[in-house]
Parts: sequence; structure tokens; C-alpha cells
Amino acid sequence: MATYQDAVAQGALVAKGEVTALELAEATIARIEAVNPKINAVISKDYDRARARAKGPLPKGPLSGVPYLLKDIENYEGMNATMGSRMLATNLVQETAPVPQRAIDAGMVVLGKTNTPEFGLLGTTESLLLGPCRNPWNLDHSSGGSSGGAAAAVAAGILPVANASDGGGSIRIPASCCGLVGLKPSRGRMNTGPMPLAADIAVVSSVSRTVRDAAMIMSVSEEKGAGAAFAPDGFVAGPGKKRLKIAFNTLKADGTEPHADVKAATEATAKLCADLGHEIVPVQNPMVGDEFINTFLTIWASSPADLVAMAASMNLKPEEVLEPWTLGLAKLFNAKPKGSLEKALVYFDKVEKQIADFFGGYDAWLTPVLAAPAPKIGEQAPTVDFDTLYQRTVDYVAYTPVHNVAGTPAISVPLGMSKSGLPIGSQFAAAKGQDALLLALAYELEAAAPWIDRHPPVYVG
Repeated sequence: MATYQDAVAQGALVAKGEVTALELAEATIARIEAVNPKINAVISKDYDRARARAKGPLPKGPLSGVPYLLKDIENYEGMNATMGSRMLATNLVQETAPVPQRAIDAGMVVLGKTNTPEFGLLGTTESLLLGPCRNPWNLDHSSGGSSGGAAAAVAAGILPVANASDGGGSIRIPASCCGLVGLKPSRGRMNTGPMPLAADIAVVSSVSRTVRDAAMIMSVSEEKGAGAAFAPDGFVAGPGKKRLKIAFNTLKADGTEPHADVKAATEATAKLCADLGHEIVPVQNPMVGDEFINTFLTIWASSPADLVAMAASMNLKPEEVLEPWTLGLAKLFNAKPKGSLEKALVYFDKVEKQIADFFGGYDAWLTPVLAAPAPKIGEQAPTVDFDTLYQRTVDYVAYTPVHNVAGTPAISVPLGMSKSGLPIGSQFAAAKGQDALLLALAYELEAAAPWIDRHPPVYVG
């Protein structure tokens, strides 16, 4: 059946007339209904419009007729965009955000929206409004965040690729937790539209089963006009021949090692790269000490501070419509000295230059994605005591935020597994604009250590 295949293969079947877009939509709807009650990945459905759109005519292209799901942070005309928050539970929008619009312009068929934590502020997906999204590999564990619904849907076999966004790791984190490919493009590669952060650190892309689906989504979504930050990469179709010089470290910024299973998985990835002829160079983590994470959390907390003020301006009680984690971040930000936000933005410019200089000596940089396999549901829930959750989050999300600050592309590839059977991704990053290099490397790793036939226990196959 066509629904077993990746998005590029599905698009080819539609183009050949071997399957219709409507047949793909109906099969995907059946998959949602079959598996979603177990994982809570799809939180709003748009089946009637999807069926009408699938009947055509659709724009021509390699993804025309392919089913798609949008993260509930993204605006899609005619649907609610709750952003996982009770404050926006009935937020019906009348416009579509730029990257989802590119997918629609490419002929993809949107079936609904996926689960996300409140305003994408956590590395797990278990908001008070939408409920926990469970990991198809183990239902007691988190699917990651903030694109946790997207990752769970793809991992469970509902569809091959789904929309995702990333402001501090929110594509790569759930990709790692759920055993998928997750590419965070270079800053400026996509037109993301306005994002609710003080700094321009968020990007929009996808999570997918295959590298070529990640490459195809990027090719149809990237900016191609005169204002584009980079020359378009187009569709990266396969591995490159160049052998790379790859920096490698597992130590976190605080000088500690990750979970033993994560360390072992990342070291195995380094060995695989070396066996493929790449040069692996052990390095010190260039981001050492507390300054980076403290500054990052200043930026991260500025948005919740604005949300608290927004709730008050709407005559709402913040404590009734915003989660404890969001309120705690707002309190953290409001307690900082005057000028802290401006100082943080200056520091971010310094980090961007520092990482650019670092990549002057290397083609790519290999680290873990996360410091541990996916946590159990509840361990990082937004209702956990703020100080406890703050420390758990800082310890867990230790490797991804630097690439949001630096604007560098980074990808999670699903090469490892924990002893308990949870996926562990490996993160590769490169200099700004070198997205194609990462995709080419990911293709090579996919061929050397295939993961496409590795499915979780909760899988509609």
C-alpha cells in the first residue's frame, strides 16, 4: 500500500496515476483513527477540507497529493492555533503561515494539527489543554517537544512526514526521542513569519522517516527570492563524495557527561563516520560554563513575561489560563535587572561569531541531541515544581540551543537505541548555509545503518 512509503514515493505514485490523492488522504485518516487514541498526536482534524482538496485539482510537484499535518503552533486558515495554551483554546485564525503555505502550494494535503506544549516552551509535549503526547516506542515516555505530536504521528506510521518547528531544539528533540530524521535549517533558509521570541532563533521545517523527505520538504519550503539569506540548495538527492573533518564531543557545557546509553550511542556514530572515511577530531565543547544557558533562558523567559502581560490585558487571570512553567519563566524574567534582554541579545551576537569561528576548522560537529533518552511522562510536565523543572530541562536539553543562537543548521539522525529500547539520535551541525552538507552526510549514514524498517511497538503498519 502506498501509505507504507515515504512522501517522495507517495508523490511519485500520485504523479503516475497509480494512486489518487484522495486515496492517500482516506488511508491516512484511517491510520489517525486507528492509532491516535493511544498516543494523542493529532489534536484537531480537518478531514472534510482535506477530502475536498484531495479531489483536486492540485498544484503539480514531487509532493503533490501527499498527506500532511501541521504543528498547532503554526497558523492554518480556518483552524484554531491554540499553541497548546488554554489562553488560546478558541484562537481561530484567518491566515496561513509562510512555511505551511509553501507545503500547500506544493500540493500537500493538510489533514489536521499536531500536539505541542504551551507555546513550545518545553522539551516534552504534555500541556494542560491538549494532554500528554505519548511515545510510540513506550507509551509511558515522552515523545519529546515541542514538535512531539508531529514526531509521534510519523513514528507511529500515520504518515511519512509532518510539519515541525524549532526554537531551542524542538525539531531535533522529538526526532531523537521517536527515532526520526529532524533537520533544523540555517536561520534565514526559510521565511518563518513572526515568532513569539525576542531573538530570531526559531525555524520551521519537518520531522520524517527518511532523509530524502527532509530534503524535499526543505527544497519546497526554502526562500528562493531576492531577499533569501542563502542561494537555494534545491533538492539534495543523495550522499556526497567529500570526506569530512568532523569535530566530536559528548561533554555538556557544565563539564558532565550524558547518560551512559547516550554517550555510547554517540561514540558508535563517531566510529561509523570514521569507518566511512571521515576524520573524527575529539574537541572541547566550545560552549563551557553557565553563561550561555543563563543567557538563553533570559531570551526564552521574555516571551512568557509578554504572555502574562497579554493575559492581563485581555482581562484574564494569568494563573487560570497559563501553565505553572510559563508563569515561572515570566517571574524569572521579571526579576532580572533592567537591560538584561538587551545584554542577552549582544551576547547572542558573540556566540554566533564564536561558533562561526569554530566551524572555520571543521566541516561538521557531532554531539548528542539530548543528555538522556526520552523521560517518562510527568517527569518534565509543566506542573512540576519550577526550580526542579528548570534544572531537569537545563540538564536534558544541553546540546541543541546553541545552534538556534548561532543560526547554524543541525540534524538529528536516528542511529542509536537505549538498553531499554528507546531511540537515541545523534546531532550533526555545520556552518550557516551548509544545510546540503548535513543532508548529504545523513544520506550516507542512512545507507550505512538503515533505520527505515525499524518500527515502534505502537505502529499502524
